[in-house]
Amino acid sequence: MRIQNADTLLPGGNPEGRKAVLEILEAGLQSGDPYENTGRLIRVEGDRLVVGEPEFEPVGSPVTGDEVFDLSKTGRIYVVGAGKGVQRVAGAIEDALGDRLTGGHVIDKKGHPVTLKRIEVTLGAHPLPDEDCARGCRRILELTQNLAEDDLVFTLAGSGISSLMTLPAAGISMDDLRKTTYVTQIERGTTTPVLSPVRNHLDDIKGGKIVRHAHPATMIHVLSIEPSTHEHMMRGNWWLHTLPDCSTFQEAIDNLKNEGAWDAVPESVRRHLLSAGPEAETVKAEEFEGTRSRIFGVMPHRRNIPRAALSKAEELGFRPVVLAERLTGVEAGEAGAYLATVAKTVETTGSPVEPPCALFTNGEVVVTVGDGDGIGGRNQELALSAAR
Repeated sequence: MRIQNADTLLPGGNPEGRKAVLEILEAGLQSGDPYENTGRLIRVEGDRLVVGEPEFEPVGSPVTGDEVFDLSKTGRIYVVGAGKGVQRVAGAIEDALGDRLTGGHVIDKKGHPVTLKRIEVTLGAHPLPDEDCARGCRRILELTQNLAEDDLVFTLAGSGISSLMTLPAAGISMDDLRKTTYVTQIERGTTTPVLSPVRNHLDDIKGGKIVRHAHPATMIHVLSIEPSTHEHMMRGNWWLHTLPDCSTFQEAIDNLKNEGAWDAVPESVRRHLLSAGPEAETVKAEEFEGTRSRIFGVMPHRRNIPRAALSKAEELGFRPVVLAERLTGVEAGEAGAYLATVAKTVETTGSPVEPPCALFTNGEVVVTVGDGDGIGGRNQELALSAAR
């Protein structure tokens, strides 16, 4: 079970309804657990390591099919990366490779248990990065120094990587980066697509820079997302930090100014963005395509969270209704109040859909804290607003 406190969530209110909600959420979480899919992607057959699964390949990949490694001729094998729940992917690789795995290091969110045996784990802060995030990044760079062509590196990236994989560029402190994230994402409700170009250009590991350290080893990039098109991942990506970055220093500057945050961020941040040379730019598609790399997304759409949750709702006798796709950039409090109003309207009038039904949305809402305290908590804000 992924929901581990069901016994405290069931009592009170409407137990029958709560039980149905928990079953629906559990079905979604189970389908979103990438452990099983990673095991399908990576398998050992005798002295061969086989990496491949057509379902997980980006559309339009220039190289397709299985990648096969002769383990008798393969050098060191490492696993590195970051993201909330990254240990589920890393654990599947541990289990597949066993003692053939040399080691590795991943950064997960603080509060998560450490479950890996061969791969080191650092627990870092999210949504505001801390020194533990930087410590984990430095360890990743240590492991990826002086690699050879016969070495193999698995890089892992998932949700939360923008905070967890943080290593401030020279002249910028972690406090400076924390303040930059706070005055944008927290105070002003800046969305991830707008903030990412800023973060990418204040960092020594984001924006695909990890591939510079791992080159010339072969790299297998495992993403805890639905595989997009290869072209988009090469030339339209800004948040999967093991892949190329499409943004620029000028875009970072423009985004801060458009958010009214240019004068609010630390002086060291403004100085770095204005003075950094071409050598500090993030990895672009042309550089990435010069490395030996394959990309796989281990959460394809037909097995992802929304579809599994909708299917479970229907199985339980509810009509599943998607009220909004990609509810992104909307204030969480306003979204919660609106969604609750829709639910009450359905209950009292049978419109726009007859009950029994289950109402769904997805996306990334925001919480603009302004001058208040706290760091947001968008899902809690939405739920509490709806409850009121």
